[in-house]
Amino acid sequence: MPNIDREAALTLLKEYNKEEFHIKHALILEGVMRYFAAEYGYADEADFWSTVGLLHDLDFELYPEAHCIKEQEILRERGYDEKLIHAVASHGYLLTVDIEPIHFMEKVLYAADELTGLIGAVAVMRPSKSVCDLELGSVRKKYKNANFAAGCSRTVIERGAGFLGWELDFLIEKTISAMRTLSFT
Repeated sequence: MPNIDREAALTLLKEYNKEEFHIKHALILEGVMRYFAAEYGYADEADFWSTVGLLHDLDFELYPEAHCIKEQEILRERGYDEKLIHAVASHGYLLTVDIEPIHFMEKVLYAADELTGLIGAVAVMRPSKSVCDLELGSVRKKYKNANFAAGCSRTVIERGAGFLGWELDFLIEKTISAMRTLSFT
């Protein structure tokens, strides 16, 4: 388990991230990861899962060219657990690092990271601006348009679904459900 509590993780995140967008994305992944931990029988590891979600993009704002590389250095310099370091960096697999997502939690992070951005982009286009009334069909319609939320890699999302052994629609539905549990989405 990580040797960092939520308050310390949030402080660390904010040390390296100042933009509201990046902080909100981290908070969304924190909540989504906690949801998946509870949903799939890992409730006793929910704090770890959520910490991984919170810190996964620790280095992205300041070091985008070294994403998933610099965060390992930052976490190691501070003496954090190698399990945490592997987990946060694994979402950059085949993009910036060769750290394969092995644990189910790492596969969830890999799959949900880009997808939460796409779902969030679809939600803000709706009159409610919320995921609460968002359905699979709306996400799939926008998903097919490569120009919509172009920064959200469909290749990564689909690869993540494959890592989990899930159909894409199932992953989207579960991620929408996870995001619905968050008070700020």
